[in-house]
Amino acid sequence: MAAPAVIFFLLFAVVPLLGVVVLSFMAWDGLGTPVWTGTANWTRVLSDPVTHNALWLSLVVVVVSWAVQTPLAILLGVFMAGTQKYRSFLSILYFLPLLFSAAAVGIAFKALLDPNFGLGNALGVRALAQDWLGNPRLALLTVLVIVAWCFVPFHSLLYQGAIRQIPTSMYEAAMIDGVGRVKTFFHITLPQIRNTIITSSTLMIVGSLTYFDLIFVMTNGGPGNATRILPLDMYLRGFRAYDMGGASVVGVLLAAVGLTVSYLLNRAARTSSMDSQMEGA
Repeated sequence: MAAPAVIFFLLFAVVPLLGVVVLSFMAWDGLGTPVWTGTANWTRVLSDPVTHNALWLSLVVVVVSWAVQTPLAILLGVFMAGTQKYRSFLSILYFLPLLFSAAAVGIAFKALLDPNFGLGNALGVRALAQDWLGNPRLALLTVLVIVAWCFVPFHSLLYQGAIRQIPTSMYEAAMIDGVGRVKTFFHITLPQIRNTIITSSTLMIVGSLTYFDLIFVMTNGGPGNATRILPLDMYLRGFRAYDMGGASVVGVLLAAVGLTVSYLLNRAARTSSMDSQMEGA
């Protein structure tokens, strides 16, 4: 029964990845015949300051995305797991960003944040009428805020489902004991959703390493290299500079970092205690 899955995995994951690894040792502009160059691409790309900057920005994006999105998603998940009717209506509003494509979101925010014709000038608020995407000091921060707006709803849905699986008897016992909401959250809710936190963190961190379309539409990696994270660096090297070998090196780095992080998070999930959430267990 596992044979079809193994075949598909080999065809669509292992074989392309091996092809990229082989291409990282070749010089190829995308049209001519690839030429074997040994480790020249690796030496050149790994010593390139642009690569160092892209790697640093990717790490910043991963850390900030996780640090900002996780608490917001948990709090929204707790809120949406309530039973009041108006929460269902608000949950639909929170879900809206997931319905829009990344390209549409990028174009919309690019227009809204335009320093001349955007929302800041329309409202007459000078503090908002800044060049958010054109200022190197603000561009990455602005992008991270928009990325959080896009992806927090998805992770809040995960937490909402996990919280609804927690036995209500736990909360009832805490209420009888006079435990406050804050203590209940830290001593019951958070421990009970720790496996969901690990799952959400894995999706969030690996997803952060592969952000491309939204940032590409809004900044194209600029201004300068202010938002040129690794996926954009790979694209710009391969399809703008016609350096497929160098782009393949960046692609292999991305895959290696993503697989390592995913492996470590799964190891953390296995080593943590896996107490049942079933009532009485």
